[in-house]
Amino acid sequence: MALKKRNKISTSFSMSSMTDIVFLLLVFFMVTSTLVHPNALKLLLPQSDTQTSAKPLTTVSITSDLKYYIENDQVAFDDIEPRLIAKLNGNPEIYVSLHVDEEVATREVVKIMNICKKHNYKLILATRAQ
Repeated sequence: MALKKRNKISTSFSMSSMTDIVFLLLVFFMVTSTLVHPNALKLLLPQSDTQTSAKPLTTVSITSDLKYYIENDQVAFDDIEPRLIAKLNGNPEIYVSLHVDEEVATREVVKIMNICKKHNYKLILATRAQ
């Protein structure tokens, strides 16, 4: 009686599927890491104990040399109000985040606060944790 040999199972391991997964994870983390820092301006924000969980739709930033930015676009002070109206479409239930360097005078902050109050926008003053 002739006995046939059974098929042997290959003990080698293919790494091709593992490298595909690692590559996809690398691409995913690279894409999501660019979304972490929406505000690329270098501002030294004032410190605070409390933080809010509201999500603003847009940001207005004032640097220490009194340059105004809406998100990352530099604008003149006179153009802030029309740009906010165009961006927010007159919706009063929208939050605007105000990023102000701690060296900026309060009168500059109040100017932006008055614009938001005039159009019933809710304003969040951005701070850094203590």
